Amino acid sequence: MSRSCDLTGKAVMSGNNVSHANNKTRRRFLPNLVNVTLQSESLNQNVRLRISANALRSVEHRGGLDAFLAKADSAELSPRARLLKKQIAKKAAEAASA
Repeated sequence: MSRSCDLTGKAVMSGNNVSHANNKTRRRFLPNLVNVTLQSESLNQNVRLRISANALRSVEHRGGLDAFLAKADSAELSPRARLLKKQIAKKAAEAASA
């Protein structure tokens, strides 16, 4: 399992530990990933995702998973999130035409 957010694409970054003596050693900055279950209103189902805490705040701010995925760029979404986005868009199109 990769250490990257399913929704925002936030992943591991690398940098340096810098000591008082200015010695530099490589280190990794890991994203704060949490396993969450989010509810999709249009699909009427729960979705388990591994997302960053920052992404969880963004989902809540935008008004839920459906609204977040509608505005999200498909390039930075995981394949599973891209599939969800397509399913939600399809349901929305069906609801609009009916």
